[in-house]
Amino acid sequence: MGGLVIAFKNYSVIRGIWASPWVGLDNFRKAFRAPDLLNVLRNTILISTYKLIFGFPAPIILALLLNEIRNSKFKRCIQTILYLPHFISWVVIYGIMLTMLSPSFGIVTGIFSLFGKEAPYLLVSTDHIRGLLVISSIWKEVGWGTIIYLAAFSTVDPCLYESAIIDGANRWKQMIYITLPSISGVVVLLLILRIGNIMDAGFEQVQVFVQNNDYIRPVIDIFDTFVYRRGIQRADYSYSTTVGLFKSVVSLILIASADRIAKLIGEEGLL
Repeated sequence: MGGLVIAFKNYSVIRGIWASPWVGLDNFRKAFRAPDLLNVLRNTILISTYKLIFGFPAPIILALLLNEIRNSKFKRCIQTILYLPHFISWVVIYGIMLTMLSPSFGIVTGIFSLFGKEAPYLLVSTDHIRGLLVISSIWKEVGWGTIIYLAAFSTVDPCLYESAIIDGANRWKQMIYITLPSISGVVVLLLILRIGNIMDAGFEQVQVFVQNNDYIRPVIDIFDTFVYRRGIQRADYSYSTTVGLFKSVVSLILIASADRIAKLIGEEGLL
């Protein structure tokens, strides 16, 4: 936290943090006037929003499906398969996607050729790259995200299900009226945390995609990759710290607002 003072200084590596001259809010003025910042902010919010809308419900739905499996051995096997992508690096995943989507030797190319059509190169398409980011992110993390929800399901009182069965409730109604309401607190808590991270669109993933293709940078360049270029590659530490501080303040506002809304609707919230 002490390093945030760099945002208010003209930081020099040779002089150090405390010996570097103060510049007040000059770094903030320079950051907000930068022509790239608005585009970076837009990309970050769009990608994070897409991941929130499509990615957040995915582990809940998958956990509900897994919870309905009664064969324990089959259930553990499926869980293991679903967890594996979480441990694969984004470099490997990008290689897999390149193998599948390449117009020269990709699997998708063969599928398109069966219908007599030419396959588009999706990895360099500015219209499709955000969708690929969201899909690959869901595939990688959806299995791992089910762990918390499956643990929450285990805390539901079995007597509730027994009473529902006596009253004639089928599996679907048990899921809607017992399972989901019983884990609503966990869902809201994780949603608040997810909203607080909306300014974090996934540095490793985006950096791998951008590093292999600068053509798509304008549509997927986010705060983290922007800070990396300015702070590490150009050694402009004061500027990158300023942008990082702005990102942190916005995240704090978002998580506090989400927590307040959660309390208004009757949930415990986070803070």
